[in-house]
Amino acid sequence: MVSDEAPRARAGGRAARRALRTAPCFDMLPALDGTLPLCEVMDDSRVERIDAASMHILEDVGVLFRDPVALSDWKRAGAKVVGEMVHLDRGLVRELIATIPSEFTYHARDSGKNVRLGGRSSVFVPMSGAPYLRDLDDERRSPTLEDLAMFHKLSHMLPAMHSTSHHIVEPMDHPVSHRHLRITYSSMKHSDKMFMGMTTSPKNAEDVMEMCAILFGEEFMETHPVCTGNCNGNSPLVWDETMLGAMRAFVRRNQPVLCSPFVLGGANTPASVPAAIAQLNAEALSALAYTQVVRKGAPAIYGHYLSTVSMKSGAPMAGTPEISLMNFMIGQMARHYGVPWRSSNTLGGAKVFDAQAGYESAATLAAVIHAGAHYIWHSAGWNEAGMHCSVAKFVVDAEQCAMAYRMAQGPRWDDFDQAVSAVSDIGPGGHYLGHPHTQENFQTAFFLPELFDNNSVEQWIAEGAVDTTERALKYAKKLLADYEEPGLDPGMDEALRDYIARREREIPAAEELNQTC
Repeated sequence: MVSDEAPRARAGGRAARRALRTAPCFDMLPALDGTLPLCEVMDDSRVERIDAASMHILEDVGVLFRDPVALSDWKRAGAKVVGEMVHLDRGLVRELIATIPSEFTYHARDSGKNVRLGGRSSVFVPMSGAPYLRDLDDERRSPTLEDLAMFHKLSHMLPAMHSTSHHIVEPMDHPVSHRHLRITYSSMKHSDKMFMGMTTSPKNAEDVMEMCAILFGEEFMETHPVCTGNCNGNSPLVWDETMLGAMRAFVRRNQPVLCSPFVLGGANTPASVPAAIAQLNAEALSALAYTQVVRKGAPAIYGHYLSTVSMKSGAPMAGTPEISLMNFMIGQMARHYGVPWRSSNTLGGAKVFDAQAGYESAATLAAVIHAGAHYIWHSAGWNEAGMHCSVAKFVVDAEQCAMAYRMAQGPRWDDFDQAVSAVSDIGPGGHYLGHPHTQENFQTAFFLPELFDNNSVEQWIAEGAVDTTERALKYAKKLLADYEEPGLDPGMDEALRDYIARREREIPAAEELNQTC
């Protein structure tokens, strides 16, 4: 006799399998191994032309290194130094950058979340540096340390984010001089993915390195990259003492830095895409070469921040065609020198999460994927030219990165024969929805967005006419409700807290706060 519960168990089994297949997965994606052909807008002769122009700039124009330690280092390395101006011979530059690893592996607190960088392996990293946020109620306000922790938690749970970055938002409720300590601890505590470290001063960078040594061990850091620093140049052709001192703090500990000229096309570069790239390339090469003067063989990343300037207002713009072209060209130059490179992603200048933000972000995301960028920074949340991080945009951007990840992997051929055989099973005039191959493969065959609505307008209205921002905020709240902290070793946690407490006693917070008001 068949139990009257059997049909329910069978139906429940199908429903359970379907629910399992369609349930959100919070496991971090591996580093993206792209297979698509890269977009190259220059032939070899034009790559050589950019290289020659950049070497002319380095040799004949020179780069200002406003830092006595760097000037002394360059003299020992054999560069021509006149005052603060460093003239770099192309042979010396090529010799130095040849020692930068073309690929390396980042090591996370959870070794299962280690990621390879370089070659065709890329990572997505959330935005940094926003002085405001649009919060879980979509209100624009000043951030707190709790808000920063919220973004680190979201970064931990979003599969396409390979890092928690560092100060996604500035915690305005803490003294400026203490923030780097709290920011670093938040990254370490709320996620076990890789993270970035503050380079706002040489001493702050040293503090970050000391905290990394507590978490990973000094000997481990000598041979394993665990944290990334970003050092911005002052275009045109200036590197200052703050950035160079922070750069040395990371490089001496064998930790990678992004050597990032800060380009405002038409304002601090020529009003020409190729000429802007020639200048940017010279700036990046000068910093990359300097990392190898500090420590030969240390990992370093060809960096930049790209924006074009509106000649109407002087404001920086995102998502313009010239930025895409510059990304394609920088990718070619980085490959020409055999070094990994960084770009910026999903940038928006809109004041709210609207169509402008979406179009600008989509244009940037498509360009960096097809350009073959390795360290894809500002991949979630950036809006208002970086002035705020939007919670709604953060989670939608992360899903867009997951979609781009899927596209960049290229077509999957592993089930081709089985899928073609389904054509014989169904024949003319049928449909595939109930076919076993479809039932087993529909989730992996086609990306299923969580945050976009593809229902009929009638169903959308019946369900409350929820727009993307509202849907994204509900999703973010659910993620945070489901968040589970990845346990930090109690001894390490105590040591980190003790270090922070000691440094906060040593650093005069009140005095600095008064100076910055």
